[in-house]
Amino acid sequence: MSTNTSESHSAPAPAPAPGRRVLLIGASRGLGLALAQEWARAGWQVVATVRGSGRTGLHELADAHAGQVEIETVDITEPEQVAALSARLADRTFDLLFVNAGVTNQPEGTVAQTSTEEFVRVMVTNALSPLRVIEALQDLVEPAGTIAVMSSGQGSVANNEHGGHEVYRGSKAALNTFMRSYAARHSGGPRPLVLMAPGWVRTDMGGSDALLGIDESIPNVVRTLDALRSSPGLHYVDYLGRTVAW
Repeated sequence: MSTNTSESHSAPAPAPAPGRRVLLIGASRGLGLALAQEWARAGWQVVATVRGSGRTGLHELADAHAGQVEIETVDITEPEQVAALSARLADRTFDLLFVNAGVTNQPEGTVAQTSTEEFVRVMVTNALSPLRVIEALQDLVEPAGTIAVMSSGQGSVANNEHGGHEVYRGSKAALNTFMRSYAARHSGGPRPLVLMAPGWVRTDMGGSDALLGIDESIPNVVRTLDALRSSPGLHYVDYLGRTVAW
């Protein structure tokens, strides 16, 4: 979700990019699947992951784009699975690593009313695991390639004027802080590092009351990432490329 905008914007078809390669973590449904579809449509070579063994929309996409869309399996909360994925892909390189996997929880209640088990589940999935994935897979990314992670406008501390969704907000704020620390450790490097706020989008996670359709968010997410690929350093931006306040 994003607190930045209620505008609706549709993007044109993505610019063709044959031969470019993306490793997309978390693409079985929702925004991740839409990202895989968008990059496949633009001619990218897509390696995308699912968590389980069941058939998903990503499998249908791979069937429709044989040889262009490949499926890998990983649960990002299991470090040994992340290490195994890194080993399987060790001879590959990518122009873009995008970590999309994440969860939400019931928005009602304060953080103090949240069970320890639920708090840990959300924080481990949304904040700890994405950085573990980035650390494990960063060497698969071209030296000047992009590393991006799906954040949220709700991760903005400055924009949190109404509260609500406390644990989810906290997990995304933590993700942003951890990514900022990662960027500080790699200061001066050639890679763009992107925290992406996709807007409040109508998906299973975003809910039916969300302001944006997937077709309004995701094409713009792809265009914004492409616009930043020659801009090293850390960027916290929304789907239209606007800087989000920390």
